[in-house]
Amino acid sequence: MKEVYFAGGCFWGTEHYIKQINGVISTEVGYANGNTDNPIYEEVYTDTTGYAECVKVVYDPSVITLKYLVELFFRSIDPLSLNRQGNDCGTRYRTGVYYVDSDDISVIESVFKAVESAVGEPLVVEFESLKNFYPAEEYHQAYLDKNPNGYCHLPIELMMMARWANKK
Repeated sequence: MKEVYFAGGCFWGTEHYIKQINGVISTEVGYANGNTDNPIYEEVYTDTTGYAECVKVVYDPSVITLKYLVELFFRSIDPLSLNRQGNDCGTRYRTGVYYVDSDDISVIESVFKAVESAVGEPLVVEFESLKNFYPAEEYHQAYLDKNPNGYCHLPIELMMMARWANKK
């Protein structure tokens, strides 16, 4: 199994979207690439800790490629919107792809270049190594499963598409 981390605005919707994709083994929401130890939601919410709401994604590369996974992630974000996705704004809602395996850099980079070429403007999506990740509180994990009517900035059509992405 391999892992990659996606910051796509509010982690509730990003997690719900990504975990439905065939080949994704597990997801966990949390806080990535900040500058304090053991952050809690109330601290991250202040935008003073440097953390982004993020989803740890463990996937099976024999079922789904990293390239396709990153391409699907880009369908869920506005790559030109800085520190904002949907109604959520603040540095904690910035977008990013964080890798743990340096062998993944060229694959991720190729998707970034393709997306930038398609939109015709520089992306404001972070692309860097994972510096740190702390799991969010339990009530945030699988939030939209626990709260089906909870807030989500992603359209229902995208969630439905994810269910069918990469199906055999």
